[in-house]
Amino acid sequence: MTRNLDLDLVRTFVSVAERGGMTAAANSLHLTQGAVSQQIKRLEAWFNCTLFERQGRRLELTQAGERFLGKAKRLLGMHDEILAEMTARPLQGPLRLGVPYDLVGTSFSPIFKAFADAYPHVEISLLCGASQELSDALARGSLDLAVIEQAAAESTGECLCVERLVWVGSRGGGAYLKRPLPISMVADTCAFRPTVLQALSANKIEWRTVFESGNIDATTATVRSDLAITAWLPSTVPADLDILGQDAGLPLLPNFAVSLQLPSNSGRAAREFAQFIRDGLMRRV
Repeated sequence: MTRNLDLDLVRTFVSVAERGGMTAAANSLHLTQGAVSQQIKRLEAWFNCTLFERQGRRLELTQAGERFLGKAKRLLGMHDEILAEMTARPLQGPLRLGVPYDLVGTSFSPIFKAFADAYPHVEISLLCGASQELSDALARGSLDLAVIEQAAAESTGECLCVERLVWVGSRGGGAYLKRPLPISMVADTCAFRPTVLQALSANKIEWRTVFESGNIDATTATVRSDLAITAWLPSTVPADLDILGQDAGLPLLPNFAVSLQLPSNSGRAAREFAQFIRDGLMRRV
């Protein structure tokens, strides 16, 4: 005949072991001390061994109790995990998130796929834009969460990673030698633009804008064809483009933080996606 452990007895045993006494365990389990004592006696009778011995005012585990404690915790943990998983309502509904143009096709593609595989009933709406635009949309309630790029010294929200902004040019190209320096930025609202132009002005380097449209692909095309250079985070630079070193004669650019902005009253879908972002960016770094 199959014999099954009574999980209530196991849970009482773990509580007594962790609290060192019947009274404290009874309070945590909302039982009487007598009920806890009877449950421990039933479990000891089941195993035909003593699980506790009294040392002064405290109950200590016997060798048999020590052997059982770790397995008992694992058993209860698996039970609670199964119960939570099998009775939980599937995550569903809309999720509105904002991500800067340059991060969407690089860092976020695997994050989107992993989340969609885990929660296929969540309907994701994606807004791409400049960081300030995304932050404003979040404040208006138009987004559930946003990832933004800010100068590291001015970053707000939860910092996910920090990278130094770098100059990027065509592989073997010479656009960086031209004066005025041809610059291609995604948009005039780009978070990097004020920093880039300030660095050029501080170093008395004349510049001109080649392209501004809000289209990351078009900006990449102007750099790839050596019409201009741009400034990006190293992790977003396509493999066929060059990160320009100090020998290019361009000023050093500051650190930028990639931050997560998640309202305190966020729903479960937003909180779950936020964790996928944390995990995904951590693996990338």
